[in-house]
Amino acid sequence: MTSTRVVPSLQNHIPIVGDMGNQSPVAYKATRLMAGAVNLTQMALAEAYVNGLEIPDSIFRSLLHATMPALFQHAPGLLAPYEWVLQEADHLAESSKELMKVQYDLPQAMLNPMLGDWQVIYPKYSMGLWEHGAVSLEQSQMHMIDQVIERLGIKDGDHILDFGCGWGCVPNYILSKFPNVRMTGLNLSHQQCEYMRRKMEDPESYLSSGRFTLHEGDLNKADFAEKFDKILSVGVFCHVGNLTSAFQKLASFLKSDGKVLIHIITVRIPNNMSSGFTHKYIFPHGRYWNHDAIPSHNCDLKTIDRWYINGINYHKTLTAWLERFDASQESVKSLDYGMDYARFRRIWRFYLLLLGTIFATCDGEYNGNGQYLMTHS
Repeated sequence: MTSTRVVPSLQNHIPIVGDMGNQSPVAYKATRLMAGAVNLTQMALAEAYVNGLEIPDSIFRSLLHATMPALFQHAPGLLAPYEWVLQEADHLAESSKELMKVQYDLPQAMLNPMLGDWQVIYPKYSMGLWEHGAVSLEQSQMHMIDQVIERLGIKDGDHILDFGCGWGCVPNYILSKFPNVRMTGLNLSHQQCEYMRRKMEDPESYLSSGRFTLHEGDLNKADFAEKFDKILSVGVFCHVGNLTSAFQKLASFLKSDGKVLIHIITVRIPNNMSSGFTHKYIFPHGRYWNHDAIPSHNCDLKTIDRWYINGINYHKTLTAWLERFDASQESVKSLDYGMDYARFRRIWRFYLLLLGTIFATCDGEYNGNGQYLMTHS
């Protein structure tokens, strides 16, 4: 399996009390109490910022660069504020409707300027790849999809399922590269599906080629007439609570010799990670699976290769989004966000600053993106 360099102290974490590797009840309870205290501290800062506290970006970033290395390297158990973060949920996905409302069904006129909306690269709410020399957000997203194409081994003539296809950026780009590929997109967000339906009527869009099929709905209820050569999923598994059920469902859609590529935010610490702030305001029940979580679920699908993508790539992406978000204020402040715009703006500035900086801490070696190539078991 392929990866970047191994972090020397990756597993040398120090629990608050005792050895959590031995599942000591005392160590576990002490760590859970301290995790709650860390979460309360973060939430107090977040709420103060949202309610108008002025913190210069430079000071905010310096604070995170001072604290996150200690948490990543010595007390990663404190980065899981809730019990549900540590293990699989009973359901494949939780808070799906709430997630659509607070995140993916926001005004398109606000999201387009922030994420970018170009001729081939549509808004794409996931990491851009900068380490191959990209000089713009658009180019970084092209490089990222090119990497997915290479690692999944896409060939002209493939029929590919994009599970959680967003605004159709990845299907549109792949269709532009392969004249005989067919793409099927599965998406729960009505607003994102409406964006794609408009593109499917636009003769300049590759989604209008007749080679793209859109299914609006969730994975639990999805059913397709034919099986796929390839399945890809970019970013969605941060919202999937049960990997076992999800992989069982995806395997049922895959040809016997087919391949799956999953791209997610991941953390190279022993446990999964979450944030009280993002859970409340941005990604309800979102979690960042640890880097070994997917390979440990070798049941219906098995991991045959995996890669860690350094967090500096997502840091640069989030920084670009923040700059574009700030630059678009005059044109987006009158849109309907379901709340006072000043409050919405501060929630999103805190979110973009928080995640953008965390990915950069420890030189991006602990919090980044994982890609996993899978086949039938």
